Amino acid sequence: MSVDNHRREGSLEAPTRHPIDWKSPEFWDEENMFKEMERVFDICHGCRRCFNLCNSFPTLFDAVDESDTGEVDGVAREVYWKVVDHCYLCDMCYMSKCPYVPPHPWNVDFPHLMLRGKAVRFRKEGASRRDRILTSTDAVGRLAGIPVVSEVVNAVNASSGGRKLLESVLGVHRDAPLPKYHSKSMRSRLQGRPADAVGTPTEGTRGRVALFATCYGNRNSPEIGEDLAKVFEYNGIPVRLVDKEQCCGMPKMELGDFEAVERAMEANIPVLARAVDEGWDLVAAVPSCVLMFKQELPLLFPDREDVKKVAAAIFDPFEYLSLRHKAGKLRTDFAKSLGKVSYQVPCHLRVQNIGLKTRDILALVQDTKIEAIERCSGHDGTYAVKKEFHENSVKIARPVVNKVKSAEPDHLVSDCPMAGQQIAHGLDNGTTAKHPITLLRIAYGL
Repeated sequence: MSVDNHRREGSLEAPTRHPIDWKSPEFWDEENMFKEMERVFDICHGCRRCFNLCNSFPTLFDAVDESDTGEVDGVAREVYWKVVDHCYLCDMCYMSKCPYVPPHPWNVDFPHLMLRGKAVRFRKEGASRRDRILTSTDAVGRLAGIPVVSEVVNAVNASSGGRKLLESVLGVHRDAPLPKYHSKSMRSRLQGRPADAVGTPTEGTRGRVALFATCYGNRNSPEIGEDLAKVFEYNGIPVRLVDKEQCCGMPKMELGDFEAVERAMEANIPVLARAVDEGWDLVAAVPSCVLMFKQELPLLFPDREDVKKVAAAIFDPFEYLSLRHKAGKLRTDFAKSLGKVSYQVPCHLRVQNIGLKTRDILALVQDTKIEAIERCSGHDGTYAVKKEFHENSVKIARPVVNKVKSAEPDHLVSDCPMAGQQIAHGLDNGTTAKHPITLLRIAYGL
C-alpha cells in the first residue's frame, strides 16, 4: 500500500512510546540503524507533514528532491547525519504531526531514531570539546558560580570581544544569548526549610513538595526557585529542596552520551525516590527536567521501579497548582492585574500532555489577557548557541518573535527560561522574559 493511501488510515489512538533498547547489541549496529533510518525517511518523504518544524525535515526533503532518483535511496548517508544534527529532540513531530507513531504498525518514532543516531556516533567518535563543555552543566555552573569568577564570566559573555573569542575558540555563536551565572545559588537561597513540614493533601497531591532545583535554576535563574517557594507557601504548600541533585541528564542525552545519563540517573533517582517515600511530591520549574524524569528515563530504564516511582510523582509547577485549584485550595486573592501577557508554550511542556495549565492559572488573575503561542522558540538545549546552527534557530523562532512584537504585551513569559531568553533576544527592544511563576508572584503582590 502506498504512503499516500495509508496516510488516510493513520492511527486515531493516542501515541505510545516503546522503551529505548539501548542495552542490546542491535541498537549499536550502524548498518541496522541506517536501514531503519531509510525506512522511516521514506515514510517521512511520502508524507511531509513535518516540513515546518525543525530543520531536519527540510534537510531531508531537499536532499531527496535534489537526488538522482528523487527518492530516499538516492540520498547519501552524509545527509543522514545532517538530519540527525538538526534534530534537537523537541518531540513535536511525534506528538502533534506524525500519523504513523505507535500503535500504528509502521511504528515511526523519529526523535528516538535521531537519538539513536546521536548515541551511535557518540560511542564511535566521542564529542567535540565545545559539546562536552556545553553539556557539562553542573561542572560549568560550579566553576562559573564562584564569586569573582561569575563576575568575570558574565563580563566576558556580555562583551563583543569576549563573544568573538568564544566563537573562534569554542564555536559558540557571537550573537546567541547566553545566561548569566550567579554566585548565590538557588540551593543556598532556599536552605533551611524544614523536612517535616505538613501539607494538606488533595486528590492527586500530598500538599507538600520537594523542589528539584535543576542545574539551570540553581546557577542561572535562582530567583525562579525563590518565587516558586513564595507562591507555593502562600498557598499553604510547604516547599523544601531535594537533599542533593545533579543535572537531570537531558543535555548529555541530547549529545548521545547514554553512559553519562545513566550516571546522572543513579545519582538522582534514589534521592528523589526517598523523598517520595517520605511523603513529598516532586516539582521542577524547567520543563525539560520534568520531561526527563516523566518520560525519557522510564523509556531508557524501563525495569527500574524507582524510576517509575519518580516519574509518577513529579509535576510541572502549574500542573501542581491546577490540581490544587481543582480541589479548591488555590488562593485567588490577587493584588495586581497582569495586563496583556504573551506566553510561549515550550515544546517540552507541550509533549507532557497536561494541557495549558500555565495559561489557565494566569488567566485567573483579574484584568489579565493571556495569548498562548504554541510554537518552538528555536533555542532547544545547546542548538541555538552553536555557531553552525544559530541562524537556523533564529529562523525557527521568528514566528514567535513576530507574534510577540505585534501583540505589544505587558509581559513576555515562557516556562523555559532559555526559550524566553531566546525570544527576548530576537525582539531586540529591551524586553526581559520572565518565568510564569514570577508573574504569579507579582500578581499575588508577594
